[in-house]
Amino acid sequence: MELLPLFAKIFTGIVAVEHLYILYMEMFAWETLGKKTFKGALPDELFKPTKGLAANQGLYNGFLSAGLIWSFFIENPIWQNNVAIFFLSCVVVAGLYGAITASKKIFFTQALPAIIALVLVLLAR
Repeated sequence: MELLPLFAKIFTGIVAVEHLYILYMEMFAWETLGKKTFKGALPDELFKPTKGLAANQGLYNGFLSAGLIWSFFIENPIWQNNVAIFFLSCVVVAGLYGAITASKKIFFTQALPAIIALVLVLLAR
């Protein structure tokens, strides 16, 4: 395997794992790990009443992760790239929106890794 496609898969995998982590935090550990992660962004008393909203967000992050993982199992290289490009683009858009509306940190933690992966997937075609 050439290096560029390998790096594209590695970065895509990193983005997929990151979104699995976000799924876990938002769906199952919102009042513990979520509280630590978003310390100062939300008052402590809001974590319990926003648990359902966070779980919904976590589910969406899980769908993004599932799509990226699915791309690894597609045998047709054109469709494998198309699926990876679609889901990485979704992560980029979500990360940019989050950076604009919630925290600039989201650009660096979510959007930038997805942008790097997307560029690598596009270059490896």
